[in-house]
Amino acid sequence: MLLLSTRAVCQPKPTQIAVLDLGATATGVRTAAMIREMFQSKQPSQSFHEIQTIDADQVQAAAKGVGFTGSLNLTLQQARDLGAAIGCDFYLLGDAETVKRSPSTGPSYFESFASVFLVSARTGRLVLWERPNVQSNSPEESEKALLAMLASAETRQRYVSAIRRAIEEERAERASATELSALIIEVMSDENSETDKDVRAPRAYRRLKPPYPETAARAEAEATVDALVEIDARGEVGRVEIVRWAGYGLDQSVVDTVKQMHFFPAMRNGVAIPMRVLLRYNFRKPPIQNSPPQKPLIEYEF
Repeated sequence: MLLLSTRAVCQPKPTQIAVLDLGATATGVRTAAMIREMFQSKQPSQSFHEIQTIDADQVQAAAKGVGFTGSLNLTLQQARDLGAAIGCDFYLLGDAETVKRSPSTGPSYFESFASVFLVSARTGRLVLWERPNVQSNSPEESEKALLAMLASAETRQRYVSAIRRAIEEERAERASATELSALIIEVMSDENSETDKDVRAPRAYRRLKPPYPETAARAEAEATVDALVEIDARGEVGRVEIVRWAGYGLDQSVVDTVKQMHFFPAMRNGVAIPMRVLLRYNFRKPPIQNSPPQKPLIEYEF
């Protein structure tokens, strides 16, 4: 009896997954239902413990209770608050739709697509994003093909692998945080810039614009990406953390660009000091005419 009890205690806790509706369209509702069914299926998953999905009505009620309206451009705090309200470990949200396309050349067709975002409730980070899409001659055929793609064993394994990787990374971060004493770096804010006149924020040698990736162009994505950047006393960029994510390749575009930048370091009383600064990039899709996808309108703030 004691042995059985010990085994019960040692059993890993099931990972709680929540799936929010992917928009208000019929395709969105059916896509969310298909993803729930996909997680509930008893397909084998090597080296991973059980996954449990949370009741859909409970998930929607919790999301509504914290005022979630379907945004796919959340800060880490907003994402954590949503996960805490639901009471899950990870959750999926997004949008899905079936639309008719009428190109200037060639016959019309129907496209079904789904933007799927997998989020860690513990950290608020965007763990995975993807935008599968299919085209067909009828809306029924295109939606059916999209649902079949999302119901596949390959899709489930891809999501489960992303969850497993996130769990391992979060565990390693917690262990590292307890073993190492973090370097104290000041955070530049409007408040301390006004009260401490002897402090000067870092200044970039040259402000680089992150490219607007083709993945974002295809989705016609418009979003704000916030990056919290550590700049050392030499003005070199250290850790870059996305604190408002957007998916569609925009987050990685910002990280890659910021890591190429160089700064005049922050100063206090004439002495260079390390500092964290928040860089904000507002991506707007370019006009259709005469505007290549790699040059969107980008507003950025320091």
